[in-house]
Amino acid sequence: MNLKCNLYVDGELEGKINSTKEVNIGKHGHINGDVTTKRLVVQGFVEGTLHADRVEIKANGHVRGTVEASELVIEAKGIFEGNSIVKGVKETPAAANLPSNNLSKEDIDKEIKKA
Repeated sequence: MNLKCNLYVDGELEGKINSTKEVNIGKHGHINGDVTTKRLVVQGFVEGTLHADRVEIKANGHVRGTVEASELVIEAKGIFEGNSIVKGVKETPAAANLPSNNLSKEDIDKEIKKA
């Protein structure tokens, strides 16, 4: 299914969803398949691979699979089972920029005070 509009699902759907807008899975919604969208809001159940700028798993939402998103928000009582890949993350600082593990307690205290 290829869409250029918002989609609200409150029933069962199996297959791929591609939307340039928002996909909202209602409390009674059940998706089995891959979803690619700008924003995904899950109040029901989704199983598959999800690609979005922002994925929100609401309090009764349940996601099982892989989420690839710039932002992943899981509310209290929301359930996420699977793998998460964060899009657009900057690389970690080089080891040379990190403090040495051989610092004394006094040196660590001095570094903390500087910050």
